Order: sequence, then C-alpha cells, then structure tokens
Amino acid sequence: MGLLVMILGLVLFLGVHVVTSLRELRADLVKAMGEGPYKIAYSLASFAGLALIIWGYGHYRATGWIDVWTPPVAFKHITVALMLPAVILVVAAYIRGRIYTTLKHPMLAGVKLWAAAHLLANGDLGSIILFGSFLGWAVYDRISLKRRTDAGAPPIPVGGPTNDLIAIAVGVIAYLALAFAFHPVVIGVPVMGA
Repeated sequence: MGLLVMILGLVLFLGVHVVTSLRELRADLVKAMGEGPYKIAYSLASFAGLALIIWGYGHYRATGWIDVWTPPVAFKHITVALMLPAVILVVAAYIRGRIYTTLKHPMLAGVKLWAAAHLLANGDLGSIILFGSFLGWAVYDRISLKRRTDAGAPPIPVGGPTNDLIAIAVGVIAYLALAFAFHPVVIGVPVMGA
C-alpha cells in the first residue's frame, strides 16, 4: 500500500513539475485559470504529491520493504560525502554567484547528485523508485531547459564570489541540520544508520 501511495505522490509531484517545462501547456493553463489560481493549484498539487511521497515511503519502509540488492557499506560513506556538495548546489541556486553562473542550473545539479547518492546507498525497491524518479526528472528538466526560450522563473540577482562563500556557509549549516536533525527525525534513519 505504501509503495503505491508513494508512486501516486511521485506522479503528482513530478507531473506538475513536468507541466512547468511544457511552456505552451503551462501558458494555456495560465490563460484559462489566471496566473494566481494556476500558482495556487500548482503549489497545492506539489504539496499533496510531496505529502503522499513522504507518507507512502514511510509506510513502505515500516511495512513493505523489498530488497533488490545490498549496497556495500562504503557506499553509505560516499553518499554522506556527496550530500554536502548537493546541498551547497541547491543553496547556490538561490544565493547566486560564480557557482550559479558556472553551472547555470545548480538546483538541478544538486537534485541529481542527491538522487544518485541515495541510489548508491539504498538497494530496496522503494528507494530505487523514489530516487530514480527524481534523478530521471532532473535529467529531463535539464534537457528541457536547453530547448526553452524563457528562463521559466523570475530572475534572481547574481552576485560575485561573496555570494558563493555565503552559499557554501549556508549549505554547510543546512547539510548539518539535514544530517543530524531532519534525516533521523523525519526519515527515521540516522545518516550512518543501518
């Protein structure tokens, strides 16, 4: 049951994000609904999808675990190491400096790194579906960005190297919070747990 709920959440969450990449469809929806109602519907659908993903994955982990392969212990250490740059990249998407200008889409790079790292450390079916779906979406979205004629989001000012230092500092703090507070409490698994 949990796995199906998680998959439904993935379809909803990633589906609305794919709609955003289909600029003509998005424009038609905005024209039909209006900008404000479209953004509200998008946000509600994203939130509902995320809630279904979290609930479904938690329920699956508690009651329906299906092993596919057993990752070596070293992969968990690699995942922990890869998460630091992944978090910094996500932060750099909003605190824009040289990292942003070099990568152009650090958010997607961070999501890809997060998903790939978690695929290394988790060999169960639910994790493969969850992290594989996010990895697939991030690859798709990066490819679709190359074909878009617009940026897709309001511009955020780009600073210099100082913004990079701030992004790195905020990223390190966020990484530590995710590793030692969020992950064990919300996910129910210590970062270096079994």
